[in-house]
Amino acid sequence: MTNFRVFLITLFFVLLTITNFIPKKLEAATTRAFFVFGDSLVDIGNNNYLATTARADSPPYGIDYPTHRPTGRFSNGVNLPDLMSQYMGFSEPTLPYLSPELTGQRLLLGANFASAGIGILNDTGVQFVRILRMFQQFSMFEQYKQRLSVEVGADEANRIVDEALVLITLGGNDFVNNYFLTPVSARSRQFTVPQFCTYVISEYRNILTRLVELGARRVIVTGVGPLGCLPSQLATRSINGECVDELQQASQIFNPLLIEMTKDLNTKLGYDVFIVANAYQMNMNFINDPQNFGFVTSKVACCGQGRFNGVGLCTPLSSLCPNRDVYAFWDSFHPTQRALGFIVEAIFNGTSDLMSPMNLSTIMAMDNNI
Repeated sequence: MTNFRVFLITLFFVLLTITNFIPKKLEAATTRAFFVFGDSLVDIGNNNYLATTARADSPPYGIDYPTHRPTGRFSNGVNLPDLMSQYMGFSEPTLPYLSPELTGQRLLLGANFASAGIGILNDTGVQFVRILRMFQQFSMFEQYKQRLSVEVGADEANRIVDEALVLITLGGNDFVNNYFLTPVSARSRQFTVPQFCTYVISEYRNILTRLVELGARRVIVTGVGPLGCLPSQLATRSINGECVDELQQASQIFNPLLIEMTKDLNTKLGYDVFIVANAYQMNMNFINDPQNFGFVTSKVACCGQGRFNGVGLCTPLSSLCPNRDVYAFWDSFHPTQRALGFIVEAIFNGTSDLMSPMNLSTIMAMDNNI
């Protein structure tokens, strides 16, 4: 990739971020609502309001956000749901459900219920103390629908939820912050890796079934990424800097089971409610060939300390790279804003190996013709 092409790609994402985060007049009547559930990859600040250690509300988080201040996003700037909102042309990003600003007409745009540290299993993330596990996120979604009904009436509220787009991102923490958290964990004593994957998928099926019961009709489900390639895992488990086989194998077992499970759900429901994003391959594309995407490294995190900057938390005392756009990973677990841009591009326009059964642009075109 030439330096000029890298410059153009970087400029595109910078301009997209700036222009789309300028406040605009709400256009609730024509905007599709967007609901987000899951973990730190999609949390935009709910954990700011909780007594938890899983938080990103201090510098240098947010250094490249339009305000240059931390927002609770585990990113140097915007994150996955922000970029998806921009790509879809939404009038402004959804707010965290716990934000006091989520009132009135803003409710019509949807809400983000995600909470860093959670997993599919309720025992995932216990070390983070108070976080919003999935049953709590769903309880808040029910509260949201009641509030929306007060605002626009029950029939209109049902229509908004029925026509909304939903994003759910879960699973990674069940491995890195549960099964593989310690050399011998309670879950690793209970299950082999394949058995654990099967068990977690069965629990995920219950979550997705409940999401449909609550009114979701179009749901983007992201698979787990290449967990063995995270800077945190390179720092603690890799001898030579290569991705950790055991965690990579867990991802490779889990993701096909996820596709199989969602296909079965779609068959039973009679149409494609669930669309699975192959986050593993989307990430591996730039992890395997970082220079082709304009990155100087896909191993070392921009913010951190220790080997690969993958030890501990990103804090004001951490080593911080001067140019986040040439790093694939922001901290020990999360991609940079620019890396997420490539993932969002794949979600919207990816081929069948990346999006199953179809990409989001196709889904949106179908929905617009209904």
